[in-house]
Amino acid sequence: MQKELFAIFGNPVSHSLSPLMHNRAFQNLKYKACYTRYLLEDGKKLKDTFLKLGLSGINITVPHKEYAFSACDWLDNFAKRVGAVNTIILRDGELKGYNTDAPGFLRVVEELKSTKEILFLGAGGTASSSAVILKEEGYNVTILNRSKSRLESFKEKGFATYTWEDFTPKSYDLVVNMTSAGLNDNTLPAPKEILEAILKRSNGAVDVIYGKQTPFLNLAKEFNLPTKDGSDMLLYQGVLAFNLFTNGVFEFEEIEEAMRESFLL
Repeated sequence: MQKELFAIFGNPVSHSLSPLMHNRAFQNLKYKACYTRYLLEDGKKLKDTFLKLGLSGINITVPHKEYAFSACDWLDNFAKRVGAVNTIILRDGELKGYNTDAPGFLRVVEELKSTKEILFLGAGGTASSSAVILKEEGYNVTILNRSKSRLESFKEKGFATYTWEDFTPKSYDLVVNMTSAGLNDNTLPAPKEILEAILKRSNGAVDVIYGKQTPFLNLAKEFNLPTKDGSDMLLYQGVLAFNLFTNGVFEFEEIEEAMRESFLL
């Protein structure tokens, strides 16, 4: 069996832990494959780049998830409903698109007890897919975003949506930074006065950014809130993607165990 090649596409992408996670799992599970990262500056070139590199599959991170959606020849039903793809595999001559972000995030939320009311900060692809799957599982999700235009698709799906100008803070069980704010700088996902008004009424905070204590999480800690970064979401979506890459030959639990070692390195 020839060694398969997988990658993560994004911009930026140098920070990604995905190569370490997947390569550790390939090694531990004795699967002949290698995983690397690729800095993709132009999302419109995603499909051509995938094919030129001779890849078997990819993960896609910001800002290319919408481009990934349009690059696919086939979409699974959930990816089709939410309009965002973060995992593509080449199978039977077609690029097949899936979304593992949302099921990965759902698993994180399910582990947090007494969570019902959730506020998302940001309205990008990860927020879109995660909001849909949480709603389907009975959670109440509200979306707060800087601009009104990106909220239209959420409104059409029945979510409560607000911009910074028309938002009135209330109590939430969980506040989630779904933006890249704080990934490479000290920015917050919303004006500080709005965040302070939200966090002092809320019970917990999660940031989808992993591997660092973001300004958002630091602010939440000032209000003595329990916080969690995006490491578990990264792990769970990675396990689901790995399962797709390897065509379902491994169980979720054995992939998780094989991948979790990478967080200890």
